[in-house]
Amino acid sequence: MFETVFIEKNVEDCEYTKHILSKITFKTIKIINSYEDVWGRVKKPYLQKRETLNLFIANKKGTLVKEAPVAYGIGSEKHYYYIHSFNCIYECQYCYLQGFFNSPDIVLFVNHNEIICEMQKIVDTKGLENSWFHAGEYSDSLNLSHVTNEFKQYFEFFKKNKNAKLELRTKSVNIKELLKLSPLKNIYVSFTISSKKSGDAFDFKCPSVTTRLKAIKKLVDYGYNIGIHLDPIIYHEDFENGYESLLKELSNILPNERLGYMSIGVVRFTKDVYREVESNYPDSSIHSQD
Repeated sequence: MFETVFIEKNVEDCEYTKHILSKITFKTIKIINSYEDVWGRVKKPYLQKRETLNLFIANKKGTLVKEAPVAYGIGSEKHYYYIHSFNCIYECQYCYLQGFFNSPDIVLFVNHNEIICEMQKIVDTKGLENSWFHAGEYSDSLNLSHVTNEFKQYFEFFKKNKNAKLELRTKSVNIKELLKLSPLKNIYVSFTISSKKSGDAFDFKCPSVTTRLKAIKKLVDYGYNIGIHLDPIIYHEDFENGYESLLKELSNILPNERLGYMSIGVVRFTKDVYREVESNYPDSSIHSQD
């Protein structure tokens, strides 16, 4: 349920916009010239998302596909991420988005044709044919996928460009759109996951670790390649056994030939993000370690 849906005038008649509106509930619609004139202009507390959340439907302006930082991803290939939305409906205590944007309101970009054109230019550049593209840098790639409905277009791109690879980063179990499509060898669905105790403590509004494991099994059975991010690993009592149990469960449902990669990370904040985390979750054990 969104309070207000703000729609840029130039995408009012876009098919993606129509689909989004058909899949959500909201109170009012406002037509605006540019989302940048409204979204984030006045700082809105991150935790206000618990009470009211607005949605912006817009075209992404400026850079549509960004080169990822050094050491991002795996291998020696070039890594890029494309920007399909801002913000997330989940509320993880350690999420850097709470100190990154001035507003927790969701922005969905609908100029996917332009994004894919930029990706094609990269792939067509000599030496970049084997590039990786990542979705979910500023949002979750799956949790609103039934609303945004863009996967078919991106799958067509990666079916055509077999040397390029796509990573869909998620904590969601909203996999029904993926199950409508044929898996491709160069597309990986990567789950951020933690011990069950850690997930219960820090991953607010997220699907439980158990349901994420069930989603992984469904995708594996359907033919998808999977990536795993154990990130961030947060200390808690008996955390070694918690993660050992998690890895055993993963080994039972995820065969080696379907595991594309696994990464490990710890909690890390910029100063701005840490100040927001301290303010939003002052009693959280994330601030200390025994």
